[in-house]
Amino acid sequence: MEDTQGVKMTIRVYKVTCDGMVTPPRTTVVVPREGEPASAVEVALMRGTAEIVLGTEASPEGISLSGDEVVTLTQTLRGHLDRLVPEVERAAQVLDERGVPRHCALACVGEARGKLRAGPNPRFGGDIDHARRLARVLKALCEHHESFSGGRL
Repeated sequence: MEDTQGVKMTIRVYKVTCDGMVTPPRTTVVVPREGEPASAVEVALMRGTAEIVLGTEASPEGISLSGDEVVTLTQTLRGHLDRLVPEVERAAQVLDERGVPRHCALACVGEARGKLRAGPNPRFGGDIDHARRLARVLKALCEHHESFSGGRL
């Protein structure tokens, strides 16, 4: 559902302790309307979503996620990729055809499309490892997006 601020959907991820206490949201993901370029804030949010799955330097193995959280985050990562892939591809198309940045970005776009086509596979780690693969390619696309925009949009 869309609201008047251009937001299509807001997703909040919470953790409930064994005592039934609900912690503050781990993250809030805002899914914007289609067709608008991703802003620097959205790209930072995409990175934050990926870090929930992948972890950070302080917590390199990531946080423990329930099955429902993994499903929600996977759907969110897919939405982020669906949004960012065409933007990075468009930006790469205008670069020098023989340039390394163009080829790297287009290879990343191809990798992202392959990850989106593939689903979770128990042989390759199941749902959580599929989410991690999506998160890694999302972080790479964010890097390309930021390099094309000069760190600003």
